Amino acid sequence: MTTSGTYAFSPANADLVTYAFSLCGIRRTEILQEHLVNANMAMNVMLQAWGNETPNLWTVDEVVQTLVPGVRTYNVDPKTIMVLDAFVRWTNDSGSVADRIIWPVSRTEYASYPNKGLEGAPTTFWFDRQLAPTITLWPVPNGEGVYELRYYRCVQIQDAAMSGAQTLDIPLLWMEAFAYGLASRMALIYMPDKHVMLDALAERSWTRAATQNVENVPLFIGPQLGGYYR
Repeated sequence: MTTSGTYAFSPANADLVTYAFSLCGIRRTEILQEHLVNANMAMNVMLQAWGNETPNLWTVDEVVQTLVPGVRTYNVDPKTIMVLDAFVRWTNDSGSVADRIIWPVSRTEYASYPNKGLEGAPTTFWFDRQLAPTITLWPVPNGEGVYELRYYRCVQIQDAAMSGAQTLDIPLLWMEAFAYGLASRMALIYMPDKHVMLDALAERSWTRAATQNVENVPLFIGPQLGGYYR
């Protein structure tokens, strides 16, 4: 058996667009400027819709924010869709470093705190998801050592364009879902009789990819009964 020995398959966006039109029954020689303009809009709308299906593991990164004593609210990159896990790293005067997980609270929970200016080691955060998002900590960081807020977040999927042989900001295992998804959206405009079939293929492909878009670790949750039974 002779194989390629390569793992370089990474089609350009333009190739995926023409393939999606082929799935609709539109040949490459039939593609007009109008088709390309609509395809460009459709693929970006679809990618942003995928961004709402968080967490997408390939979009996760870590942010480090140095905390200032007495400052409770910090700006967040507007590309941030979701904050997953957050912890505070504390370095004391002797150089000892310790991490402490902090927990998310809602706007209502934060509003219920009677003393929002209380200073201490932060234990909770409120992610205010506005056009210009922020994170507010409670208690407010004090001056006892150096604090860093570190959090993992999901970021927006990068825009897609067909110029310059650009490729997608998605893993290889999502290529089929992208092709069928784009074909389904194009069929809705140009080949309505094929839309239902392509939409079913797109949904099936998306489900397969999403099933793999997880961390493969065991999860065990059980009650701690030591305090109740001796």
